[in-house]
Amino acid sequence: MDYSDAPQVLRDFLIYHETIRGHSKATVDEYYLDLRTFFRYLKLSRGIVPRAAELEEIPIQDIDVPFVAAVTLTEIYDFLAYLSRDRVKQPNSPEPEYGLTPASRARKIAAIRSFFKYVTVKAKLLDENPVQDLDSPKIPKSLPRYLTLEESQRLLSAVDGKNQERDYCILCVFLNCGLRISELVGLNVNDYRGESLRVLGKGSKERTVYLNDACREAIDRYLEVRKLLAPPRMAALFLSNRRARISVDAVQVIVKKNLAKAGLDASLYSTHKLRHTAATLMLQNGVDVRTLQEVLGHENLNTTQIYTHIDSAELRTAAAANPLAGFSPSAKKDETTEE
Repeated sequence: MDYSDAPQVLRDFLIYHETIRGHSKATVDEYYLDLRTFFRYLKLSRGIVPRAAELEEIPIQDIDVPFVAAVTLTEIYDFLAYLSRDRVKQPNSPEPEYGLTPASRARKIAAIRSFFKYVTVKAKLLDENPVQDLDSPKIPKSLPRYLTLEESQRLLSAVDGKNQERDYCILCVFLNCGLRISELVGLNVNDYRGESLRVLGKGSKERTVYLNDACREAIDRYLEVRKLLAPPRMAALFLSNRRARISVDAVQVIVKKNLAKAGLDASLYSTHKLRHTAATLMLQNGVDVRTLQEVLGHENLNTTQIYTHIDSAELRTAAAANPLAGFSPSAKKDETTEE
């Protein structure tokens, strides 16, 4: 993404996150977009630009340290109110909906917090951090959707056609290893080590994902087909029909197509839901949460712990352990009648 319209203080912040903190380009781009919206809103609310100005067209190159230093907690809460009531969810929609979700608002607050921490603690451009006491929107917890074991087997069994070996291998890796789509698309042939995959995750962090028999067999079968298709010195593991590295969009199409073939509602599931499926199946079959954290490449254990709420087996055990589990009013009546 081009940051040419970003002021120097924002460019320095983005460079710091990409080079020093090692955050991915996608994460840095999100910071840029969120802070650009915030600065545009401040210029509009402070009357620096006409009230009738379109928010998306307000330039921010003139933002400087005094402008940033003048930010107050009240302005940030006003910005949050704008996001929750007036911000358009889908700008190009013919019937726009207003108000961003708590998760979207929380992401923008995280970007603002990170920016002010940088300008106060790292760059030392400000003496005080105006967002130090800023609260984040409460995000409702929802359990991730996932396929059952039987549904996963149906999905794998449904794969056929011209690219059967490749598509089966992709689905097998998703369902057994829990990779992110960006990680799968980024795999190279030399990342396959027979017993494991070398995976480049978020923030360019490497991890080793060990493979079970099903994954090794699927990859080996696909590699035999790939030999006949790959151009010389092609590094990518998964190739498109054009013999180039497969794209994220192409993988999403493969997943949706095979979900439909398996008789599953493709609108309810995605590549990320297959990651949820892998995590859930592993947890249900005895993998502890810390090991799962390593497999999935989660930096924070809290991210992994959402899966501990999915497995209902322990909840059923707890319900059965209640001493009232065997009580039935009708049974009590029957005993009284017999007496």
